[in-house]
Parts: sequence; structure tokens; C-alpha cells
Amino acid sequence: MRKAFAWIAVMATITVLAAPIASAVGKDAGGSPSVPARVVAELLHAVIMAHRNFYTIHIVNPLLQEGIVDVSEDWREKKALPLPVQLLQETSEMAELVSAGVHYHLISQWPINPQNRPVSESERKGLEEVREHPEQAATSTVTIGDKQYFQAIYGDRAVSQACIGCHNAHPRSPKKDFKLNDVMGGMVIEIPLGR
Repeated sequence: MRKAFAWIAVMATITVLAAPIASAVGKDAGGSPSVPARVVAELLHAVIMAHRNFYTIHIVNPLLQEGIVDVSEDWREKKALPLPVQLLQETSEMAELVSAGVHYHLISQWPINPQNRPVSESERKGLEEVREHPEQAATSTVTIGDKQYFQAIYGDRAVSQACIGCHNAHPRSPKKDFKLNDVMGGMVIEIPLGR
């Protein structure tokens, strides 16, 4: 169990360290364009998904199967491991603090938690696009508050039996027939523009 908690700390730290890549978006000191937002989003997505998939496949699944530890929505109170979606939410909050506004979260047309529904037209449209073409991100420029963001939405697939089992069996799940590799929703990455 110590190993699992140590790995969570490592994943959270690496994800937080990856977020400052976003500060390269915009203009350099001479006013020239620097790293394109699309490239930054792709890099962040690759890092986030590698950590999340590793956590799901190599930590959550084996520990659940061995009966060593529980995974729970109430992980703090129950002294259990967080669900993969909660790991993602927690690291997003940490990354946002150190990256001046980079934000990522999961959305779904069938969310267990109603807060994970798409909240804007760009999220609804992007989610539809990645359901039809999960191999490519749906991208756009959006305004949130008074700031412009590059928004990329990536298809979020069921990577393990634990994902499928949890969603199909959860009493609040509106969809109960997910299969391995199904697109269960989308990961939204938003990077502030105009730095």
C-alpha cells in the first residue's frame, strides 16, 4: 500500500511539473510566436494519460483484484485509493495553481457525477466529434470569463476492466453497457492564450 501512495505522489508531482510547459504559449520576449498551443496540449495530454493509465492498469486493478485496498469515491474518509477520475481532478487543481490557468477535466454524455457534463457549446460539439473520431482532438478557441483559451478535447476510452465495471455497475450511471476501448467521454485541456 505504501508503494501505491508513493506512486500517487510521484504522478501528481510529474503532472504539476508538466503544466508549466503552458507558459511557453503566446509570444516570446521579442514578440515572436513561441510553442503553439496545440503542441502544448498534445504534450500535456500525453503526460496526463500516461500517468492516469498507469495508475488505473498497474495500481488500481491489481490492488482491487488482490483485495489489498479499496478504491472509493469517498477515498479520504475511507482511507482508500482515489478513483482515476479523482486523481485527474486533484492533479488538475494542483497544475492550475502553478501554471497560471491551465485546466483539464473529464466530461461525458453519460456522467456518473452531473458536474462532469459538458457545460458549453464547444464542449458539447467537441464531445460529439471525439465520439465519432476518437483518434483526433477537437480543438477551438474559447472565451472563459474575460480570457481566451485554446481548448482541446480528446476521446477518453475505457482502458481497463475496472473502468468498465465501475461505470456499468454504478447506481447513478446512465449507461451500463460500456466495453473495453469504448469512448466513455472526453478529456478537456484548456490553455490560456495571449500571454
